[in-house]
Amino acid sequence: MKTLEKNSAFQFLLNHSKPIVFGLLVLVEIFIIANNWGVVYYAGIPSWYIVLPVSVFLTVENAVKLWALKKFSEKIAFYVMDVAVLLIFTIFTDGSLISLMYIIILSDFYLNQGDLKNNIIMGATCIGVVIVTFAVSNWLKGINLNVITLISSILNDILLITLHFFVLNFAIQIYRKNLEITKALEELNESNNKLQVAYRELQEVTALEERQRIAKDIHDTAGHSITTVIMQTEAARLVVDSDPEEAKRRMAAAGIQARNALEELRESVHLLSGMGEPQSLKQLLEGVIHDSTDGTDVSIRYDIDDVTVCDAKRRFVLNTLKEGLANGLRHGNATAFWFEFKREGNKLRFLLSDNGEGADISTFQEGFGLTGMHARAESLGGDVWFETEPGEGFEIHLVLPCDSTPEEKQ
Repeated sequence: MKTLEKNSAFQFLLNHSKPIVFGLLVLVEIFIIANNWGVVYYAGIPSWYIVLPVSVFLTVENAVKLWALKKFSEKIAFYVMDVAVLLIFTIFTDGSLISLMYIIILSDFYLNQGDLKNNIIMGATCIGVVIVTFAVSNWLKGINLNVITLISSILNDILLITLHFFVLNFAIQIYRKNLEITKALEELNESNNKLQVAYRELQEVTALEERQRIAKDIHDTAGHSITTVIMQTEAARLVVDSDPEEAKRRMAAAGIQARNALEELRESVHLLSGMGEPQSLKQLLEGVIHDSTDGTDVSIRYDIDDVTVCDAKRRFVLNTLKEGLANGLRHGNATAFWFEFKREGNKLRFLLSDNGEGADISTFQEGFGLTGMHARAESLGGDVWFETEPGEGFEIHLVLPCDSTPEEKQ
């Protein structure tokens, strides 16, 4: 809080530097005229004969410099005139307030000049001018002083000008650094606000994309499963009298496909509603297996590692198992399956093998579900392939990269 108050005071000084400098200049001129009224310092001329008109000139000249001129380059000639006037003041006065006049003029220079190097040059030049003007003044007045005596006589003036230089320039530099920091903080806050807006927009876009993806999953996966259920039940109805065993197998496959479709719809609803998935992947895979074997003659043996994966991989692994079981029952007339899901190093390996009829791999054509597996596995950085021979069943092989754990990232 104190720093802010100091900055506000200095800002006030900067904003009102022109009238303050001009007012102090006029006030010191009045004191100089009053202190030297009627006194003769050089060539028998009364001091006020010279000091009064020169003071009027200095007042007018500084008024023009302060308010009429905008560019610093235009003011340089006026600073030279200021020094010349101060030389006249030194000759025709007692010199008691000359150092204060230098300080006033230097204050205007320091406040308007942004380069510290130029301020140093100006301050050092003025100290040299003070020494020279006092030496010239004493010489004109017939006072002979050596260098040491001269510097000793004006040491207080030199120290005062030097102290003024350090204090004012230090304050100016601190103020400018504070301005830079304040500006940087404002830019940082503005950037932070923009990032927050962009983050909110990204969240909205991500949520919309996720909803669109879920909607596509519902359309592609669940819709495909329901269509298959309808086809299987219709096929079972057509052969129920001529081939009851075939009808039974088709009804079993339709039942598994229907349960899978229902589970897929439940998962999609959970995701859309923002509900988390409480079960592990192993529990979900075991649930799919139990749903597929309950009330059927289907046998599924399995070996499943308890691993943690992201939502996208979890859904893909579940859907691949469902699709593989349904295909084995529907197309391969399989009655037994072996399922394995293991972690090996930094890879996840999926294997689903059945005892179905198999097919000639050279003429085998992938359907909707198997074609989708390729695209989805590739998008997740993995690979999927199929192995089959006539009478030897069908195998689905899937390899996915593991998710990195916090320890692995370190």
